[in-house]
Amino acid sequence: MRGGDHRIALEEGWSFAIDETGASAEPGAVPETALWRAARVPGTLAQALLDAGEALDGLPALDSLDVWYETSFIAERPAELRLDGLASVADVFLDGALVLHSDNMFHAHRIAVASPGRHRLHIAFRSVEREIAKTSGRARWRPRMIVPAGLRAIRTTALGRLPGFAPPTPPVGPWREIALVEPGPLTDARMRACVEDGVPTLRVALDFATTPEGEALLLCAGRRTTLARTGERRLEATLRLPDCPLWTPHTHGEPHLHVVEARVGDLHIDLGRVGFRDIRVERGADGRDFELFVNGLPIFCRGACWTAADAVSLRSRREDCEPLLVAMRDAGMNMVRVPGVTLYESDDFYDLCDELGIMVWQDFAFANFDFPVQDAAFCASVEREATQFLQRVQSAPSLSVLCGGSEVYQQAAMLGLAEAKWRSPLFDELLPRLARAHRPDVVYVENSPSGGALPFHSDSGVAHYYGVGAYRRPLEDARRAAVRFASECLGFSCAPDNASLARDFGAAPLASPLYAARAPRDMGAMQTFGEVTEHYMRALYGCDPDALRESDPTLYLHIARAAVAEAMEATIGEWRRAGSSTHGALVWFLKDLWPSPGWGVIDAHNEPKSAYYALKRACRPLSLILADEGVNGLLVHLRNDAPHRVAGEITLSCYREGKVKVMQARRPIVVEAHGVVTLRDVEFWGGFFDTTLAYGFGPPSHDVTHASFVAEGGDAPIDAFHFPLGRSAVKATLGLRAELVEDAQGYALILSCEAVAQSVEIEADDFRPADNWLHLAPGAARRIALLPRRAGARGPQGAVSALNGEAVRYG
Repeated sequence: MRGGDHRIALEEGWSFAIDETGASAEPGAVPETALWRAARVPGTLAQALLDAGEALDGLPALDSLDVWYETSFIAERPAELRLDGLASVADVFLDGALVLHSDNMFHAHRIAVASPGRHRLHIAFRSVEREIAKTSGRARWRPRMIVPAGLRAIRTTALGRLPGFAPPTPPVGPWREIALVEPGPLTDARMRACVEDGVPTLRVALDFATTPEGEALLLCAGRRTTLARTGERRLEATLRLPDCPLWTPHTHGEPHLHVVEARVGDLHIDLGRVGFRDIRVERGADGRDFELFVNGLPIFCRGACWTAADAVSLRSRREDCEPLLVAMRDAGMNMVRVPGVTLYESDDFYDLCDELGIMVWQDFAFANFDFPVQDAAFCASVEREATQFLQRVQSAPSLSVLCGGSEVYQQAAMLGLAEAKWRSPLFDELLPRLARAHRPDVVYVENSPSGGALPFHSDSGVAHYYGVGAYRRPLEDARRAAVRFASECLGFSCAPDNASLARDFGAAPLASPLYAARAPRDMGAMQTFGEVTEHYMRALYGCDPDALRESDPTLYLHIARAAVAEAMEATIGEWRRAGSSTHGALVWFLKDLWPSPGWGVIDAHNEPKSAYYALKRACRPLSLILADEGVNGLLVHLRNDAPHRVAGEITLSCYREGKVKVMQARRPIVVEAHGVVTLRDVEFWGGFFDTTLAYGFGPPSHDVTHASFVAEGGDAPIDAFHFPLGRSAVKATLGLRAELVEDAQGYALILSCEAVAQSVEIEADDFRPADNWLHLAPGAARRIALLPRRAGARGPQGAVSALNGEAVRYG
């Protein structure tokens, strides 16, 4: 809440000490032999230990420790000490006196500092393991993914406690800001921006520390209205804005935001920004759909699941989140899900999503466990937790879906429990009640996944779809599964690029024990996700990953990256085609939690992987999709999510041996705003041609079909490829060329080839290609911008290599 508060962040002068005995009840009892070292605040114990020189893989069991943080500060006048997050069980001492006990890392606290002068602040973070030992009660089920099992009764995050895919860095410490605040004139501000009967409407209630005097006005979007006195210290107003532009996801329009200001006498109070939008969910004729409409527009929601900008420190300031969220926006992603295994994201995160036009699906921070809802104190703690979060994001238009939690219902159902045993008033009553009270404009979902006869069935409600992925189903399963909305999907072990691998695992990364150890896995499963990726290497390219790993690790990695990219692009394309039953797909997940061949499509250093580039093509607002309909031929779908019509020409070409043109035809096409047009191959050919090779009349006539759309007045074409005989990693001479050019826009590569080049990888030292892991059609040059990774980067040098051909150097 803005409103004139004077806030001084207490970030300097902190130190920490580990209390090995765990017996120090107060600051004076900390042993004199304790080693005090410098600490960053906000931050975590894991971060402090790494800063002190300890190794990530050599950290102690952090949940078993007591640790003390201490600093001093000067208060010029009476103020409040605000502690926005203490992980996870903490005692706070001000000038030696215990002033707060916190047992929920998601609670924010206020402590009065009545007297001016210098004050000493100590915070004792108590061992989570010892706290668990004090709790009682027996769970109806025990998940394997999160350890220890007793965490069900502790309000903390699962991050750092997920041994299958995350670093062993459970957050301990002051993970969110601690500040000294001199309160301003406002004590509370409540805003609700909504669309009522088609009219953007702003409702505001302001509570003041003293009786407000003078004329009181509310201003927004060029309009104003009078704030009426509804109590001795309260002012309220409703402002209707009939011509105000709406907030729309960036893929479908503009995310318009509007500054809100109150003027009360001589006071000018900044109330932040709001966006007006209407969001609803449609369940379809059979009641099993899950389709989001924003401002009346059906939205195919695509994006990824968020982990953390920094999984060790949990830093989530603008500079931490912005590179990742901009990467999502640039890739055509319009939704990010913050899953229940993580936490509630920062104000900066939400501000950025508001600005970038990215919808947020926020799980409440519950995952997998049988939570003790029979405990009144637990429920009261949860109510405070949820209320504080919802009040903090009360005016964020990006918040689109609130979800009770992650895989709680699925976990119990997969263990064979009857529905009566796994349903919970936490998700069916308490959390939806709070959501209705504080954010009635947001869609509520009881759990992710949920909605089917069993929670994990993919053909109803919201699903965690891993048919393509963990369950190693063929790519065709993406249609067979009849997914309605995948709030998680497509988990693969995704290898980072060569530069990241060399930095983290040495010159021979596949030989590093650390590389294999960090491949993600579901605890208790028989396979790692490295083996999942190898399955698709075999299925798509007919290779032997075991042999390649030993004989040609470079080719192994090239095929592994290509297989993941192809599987993801094909699946998202299948779901975005006209006639699909699917209305959303959120990949598991955006960024790796640590250096690893992890699920992330962006690595731990914020570098995009092959999967990111595949999703960038699959998610773009203007998309060209080829769908193999077997004996019904090849369908060409051109989808236009943008708010303006698009006209241009599609060229469809078939090649034998990737270079001999056997068919080619062009068709003009117009796609209206937010529309899709589908053409059959016969509409190009004018008669029968077996484009999909479904009929098998004689030897195959071709092995590649290429579609290209060029918009009127456009420059770069949009491509799509179909391989009726399958993809290939067999090396051939392709005539691949890469020319480095520099112009007013910066550096770029001009790529061309004489035969279809598959899964072309661009390596560019200190530069990042705007596109990568793409296919190239013969005879057409493609310009790929090279963007500097850092200021002052010198002219790019590197190599371009095709999976099915040669490598060439440039620069």
